[in-house]
Amino acid sequence: MHNPLRSEAEMFRVVVIVGIAAAPVIAVGLITEPVYAAILLALEIGVGIGLLWRSSRGSEPHTAAVAEARDDAHRVLVVANQTVAGRALLDEIRSRCEGRGSEIFVVVPALPGSRLEHLAHDVDRAIAEARERLGRSLEAMRGAGLSARGQVGDHHDPNVAIEDALREFAADEVVISTHPPERSRWLERGVVERAEREVPLPVTHVVVDLEAEGATRASAGPVG
Repeated sequence: MHNPLRSEAEMFRVVVIVGIAAAPVIAVGLITEPVYAAILLALEIGVGIGLLWRSSRGSEPHTAAVAEARDDAHRVLVVANQTVAGRALLDEIRSRCEGRGSEIFVVVPALPGSRLEHLAHDVDRAIAEARERLGRSLEAMRGAGLSARGQVGDHHDPNVAIEDALREFAADEVVISTHPPERSRWLERGVVERAEREVPLPVTHVVVDLEAEGATRASAGPVG
């Protein structure tokens, strides 16, 4: 069963909800008798436990559906957000597609940049930035001679974005790109582990260190 409090983001959400729920309890206790505040608190705790149980039950592992292929092309589903234009990811894809007819479908989940944006569902800027990164990534892949297309995916859950893409794209394998472990929210949330459990295809995790890549380009200096 999924632990609904496994990540820092989820813990932050719980703290905010608890703070909001405490306000009416305190108000009732000040205005009326403490017993009524205790009753309201008990009701809130019961509702909270029910919601947590429902969340954990809804996240139980299952097997994702994959569309059926109609030809012999090798299809690679690529899932990445900020690292989608990273050199390490491009090199990995190129090595997997070299010497055979391949199709690449890139999904960039537009995740909000902060926890407050996530809670408020303020994703307009995240979607615009995801589209820009996706465009740069597809341009680089096509420049390398690869057949690639893509879309901005579900902004709430990268794993949902993977499942949505697999229903339409008959992938043979999935490549998930993240920041290094110390900077990756996806690894913190267990995105790769969940995909390995639920996707009935080979899943490859590629670590892209954008800071290191940027430093390498800077040290190389201008060409020509």
